[in-house]
Amino acid sequence: MNSASEPWLATLRRRLLQRSPDALRADVMAALVVSVLLIPQSLAYAMLAGLPPQIGLYASLLPLLAYALWGSSPVLAVGPVAVLALMIAQALGALPPGVSPSEGALVLAAEVGLILLLAAALRLDALASLLSVPVLHGFETGATLTIALSQLPVLLGSPAQGFELPGLWQSAQSSGFAWHGWTAGFGLLACGLLLAGRRWLRPGLARLAPMGLLLLAMAAASAGDVASHGVALVGTLPPMDLHTSLPRTEAELWWNLAPSALLIALITYVSSLVVAESLARRRGEKVQAGAELRGLAAANLCAAFSGGMPVAGSFSRSVLLHEAGSRSRLSGVFVALFMGLAMGLLAGPLASLPKSVLAATILVAVLSGLKFQPFVEAWRYARAEALLMAGVAAIVLCWSVSAALALGVLGSIALLLQRTARPHVALIGRVPGTEHYRNVGRHAVQCQPGVLGLRIDESLLFTNARSLAEVVQSFLNHTEPGAEPMRRVVLLMSPVNSIDFSGLEALRELHSHLKRQGLRLDLSEVKGPVLDRLRAANWTRWFEGEVFLSHHQGMVQGQSNPVDKLVDES
Repeated sequence: MNSASEPWLATLRRRLLQRSPDALRADVMAALVVSVLLIPQSLAYAMLAGLPPQIGLYASLLPLLAYALWGSSPVLAVGPVAVLALMIAQALGALPPGVSPSEGALVLAAEVGLILLLAAALRLDALASLLSVPVLHGFETGATLTIALSQLPVLLGSPAQGFELPGLWQSAQSSGFAWHGWTAGFGLLACGLLLAGRRWLRPGLARLAPMGLLLLAMAAASAGDVASHGVALVGTLPPMDLHTSLPRTEAELWWNLAPSALLIALITYVSSLVVAESLARRRGEKVQAGAELRGLAAANLCAAFSGGMPVAGSFSRSVLLHEAGSRSRLSGVFVALFMGLAMGLLAGPLASLPKSVLAATILVAVLSGLKFQPFVEAWRYARAEALLMAGVAAIVLCWSVSAALALGVLGSIALLLQRTARPHVALIGRVPGTEHYRNVGRHAVQCQPGVLGLRIDESLLFTNARSLAEVVQSFLNHTEPGAEPMRRVVLLMSPVNSIDFSGLEALRELHSHLKRQGLRLDLSEVKGPVLDRLRAANWTRWFEGEVFLSHHQGMVQGQSNPVDKLVDES
């Protein structure tokens, strides 16, 4: 035993001894249920990525142990997932000559692990915010449809190939939309049985359906000698003995795969964190974002050195772990043990498994998670975000995953800038009989003659501060004819949490702009930290107005304490 393995074994032994018999029993049973689903999925997703099926099994062993040691979620099921398989397939499509897909997958896994490890070291937990909810929904929908379309040729025995819709359509046209009867029969029958199992079987039995279908298909294919009828089989697999592997070290290969690895790492972290946090809320638990980065980094590095492929948290398997009663991350350890046992038992029988049956398991699994309701809800709530969601899905389907993610992030930033480019300022008046001030467009209020009361509803930052004077002037231009001339403008600043240097300059410009018109600028209810920064900038050199502790005081009084005194009190 080498020294590197001793901490692993010591940690696992300690965690096993600390668990109660009931907790251990719950973890073992949950792991058994998930393993039954993971076996066909790991084979299918490896095939989807253009890799030998056994690569999926390798990616379901040591990575699970690594996440159990360094992750934080007791129910996040790490392993091969459909969306990552699609991204891996697209990344491996442009490998240089002499580099096999399996070797490319090891490099990708190593790069993903190192990127996540670097993000954990730099505490870049905020990486998850790069993908907004519309972008994430659009990406998942587009990826789901792309995966389903890519498996149709395999399901029907067609020579067509491709992932993006235009390429797949062109390939199908060039083959004359050919298909193979026996292969299509196996694939369509498998789809029907899986759907029937989901519809008619109890949940516990329905979870066993994919594994039962694989066993039934292998038996039927062997008994019927379907290979002689032209049905494509998985074929003889190499001996499934887990061994240490080293990724290739050519700098050019690593550089070429780096952009794809960066996107895969981002999707790995964001999608896994979304799943882990969603299930943690159901269980009344908390997920540590930093620990998730470390756990996923360790899982991918283990995959890179054990002949696997990039891995992430699976939504379907994680929900299954939760529903099956998983108590701790030890359930992942038991999943790995069951997968190791399956590797030894299934190496021979898997050779006779029809590929169309694996394609059917992918189709049914991914399409079961297809949801269009978020598009409807987004359209009702914010049409710009709904269009962004649909655009990302269309780009994934018709162009590429990397382009969709890049344009999705840029689109989210553009929408953010559009929303914040003009500060929201409300004209406010006094609610009769109170000292409360509300928007004149929403409440029956009284306005103070000669004093314009405005509320700034967001921080003054470089994204919105430039138009502050223009917005305030627009209110001055719309005063009622014959009304008492304005003498002062009082800005209610309580919603303002921060003023950056651009905001400070905008405030100074507004002050000068009003002074030229014979108006005085006053502020009310400025937060202490904001006042501290203003005072540090020595703003009293140019600010000639007053700062009031309450907006009501600023509206009804013509004079108050000096600015410096109120700054000290705040």
